[in-house]
Amino acid sequence: MKDYSFNSPTSSSEEKGINPIKGKKGASILGPKNPERESQSPDLMIPPSTDNGTLPNMWFPFSDTHMRLEEGGWSREVTVRDLPISTTIAAVNMRLTPGGARELHWHKAAEWAIMLEGHARLTAIDSDGNVFIDDVKKGDLWYFPSGVPHSIQGLEDGCEFLLVFDDGSFSESNTFSITDWFAHTPKDVLANNFDVREHEFDQIPDEEVYMYQGEIPGSIEKEAPENQNPKAENWFSYHLMEQEPLKTDYGSIRIVDSRTFKASKTIAAVLVEVEPGGIRELHWHTNNDEWQYYLQGQGRMTVFASGGEAGTFDFKAGDVGYVPYAMGHYIQNTGNETLVFLEMFKSDRYIDFSLNQWMAMTPPRLLKEHLHLSDHFIQTALHKEDRPVVGPSKKEDETKE
Repeated sequence: MKDYSFNSPTSSSEEKGINPIKGKKGASILGPKNPERESQSPDLMIPPSTDNGTLPNMWFPFSDTHMRLEEGGWSREVTVRDLPISTTIAAVNMRLTPGGARELHWHKAAEWAIMLEGHARLTAIDSDGNVFIDDVKKGDLWYFPSGVPHSIQGLEDGCEFLLVFDDGSFSESNTFSITDWFAHTPKDVLANNFDVREHEFDQIPDEEVYMYQGEIPGSIEKEAPENQNPKAENWFSYHLMEQEPLKTDYGSIRIVDSRTFKASKTIAAVLVEVEPGGIRELHWHTNNDEWQYYLQGQGRMTVFASGGEAGTFDFKAGDVGYVPYAMGHYIQNTGNETLVFLEMFKSDRYIDFSLNQWMAMTPPRLLKEHLHLSDHFIQTALHKEDRPVVGPSKKEDETKE
């Protein structure tokens, strides 16, 4: 058997990346290191002193997923297989070229989506056979309930989007595709079903297509079927960026659930923007677990799990985060640009509880007895109104200037 020798680490190799040292605690890593990966999660390497216990992993990057490459684009997914704690929601990141199409299909899980870049044509019918055809752009949403058949095709500039499904174990590979069904149905049955001769099906694919390169669609008016049924009453798309946000000095939120986007019965979402120096305030949710997707910037989230346990995770654009039901948490902007991320819930309504608002509505005597807070704090720091994104007082900054 061959003997393997290991070179002793040099001082220069010890200096690469992050070493788990904080004050008098910890020591350098003498063995193998992955500096690139370690630099992505500095708060796992050197946890804040307030962290305690061992929480499940609540972070996973889409860049670690397997890419499915097809003519017409690509797709990749994060499911409970990749992030075991994510039992309520799975997601697919998909890219379509100009004319690239995600073929006609449907799912057991409901599909919520946001357009990240570009433009796409959506088609579907509702349970009454009514038609839905719409073009969507960056920032637009769509939602197809479980079982609703639909398709997606890139327009002249192509597109990229995020699909969110209300089942953590759902995989995009397990969909009901029209080509797959045709390929696995005898031609005589197809002929009887459509009242035509069997030769009409001589050219059908012999397996699922999933995605293909097609022609760039013309206008909706030009391509719509003749004598089509009425338009679907619950329209399956929603223009999120046209919604007036709830703004604060350090950012904004846009809430979209069944109250604003009537078709979206099983997914509620919030688009959060946090300016440098700000945080998504300390809060928790009582409707379901929270699934997150980071669109821009970088942030740090600490999750309070009760029982004296807390853990901190770092995020960059393209990462997925997760917070189990009812656990307290906050997200800090740790970068120099606006932090933008989605909060997603398997629910028809968005619900949150603000730590600050709760304290503001609690008798001051109780707060003093619990936390030994001053009258000045109670009178100036607590607020009864909703302020989901907060930060240091800008009035103080102006005074210093």
